[in-house]
Amino acid sequence: QVQLVESGGGLVQAGGSLRLSCAASGRTFSNYAIGWFRQAPGKEREFVAAITSGGLTNYEDSVKGRFTISRDNAKSTVYLQMNSLKPEDTAVYYCAAAPSWYRDSDLRKYNCWGQGTQVTVSS
Repeated sequence: QVQLVESGGGLVQAGGSLRLSCAASGRTFSNYAIGWFRQAPGKEREFVAAITSGGLTNYEDSVKGRFTISRDNAKSTVYLQMNSLKPEDTAVYYCAAAPSWYRDSDLRKYNCWGQGTQVTVSS
């Protein structure tokens, strides 16, 4: 198994930026795809973005053009650069591992979830 730890969350004003990190340890990081999800209070966990082991990406429609997912296999880390943040982006953000080729939104394909990092966007 791979262990994942998220960081980089915080409080930011609308229009601002944050970069989240998902650091991995344990099994070979480059063998996994990584997805970012978020969960707002009272809502279900939803897909945000994913990146395969080879660098192919996928984004949820509401974040396209604002968020960018990337990975640095040498550092065993995946990043989520979030720009033009909106109050509706407020949530706990989680990363999770999936088979190396997977980049879609089905939560059931992901395991080894991190603990999450809070992102709060004020209006």
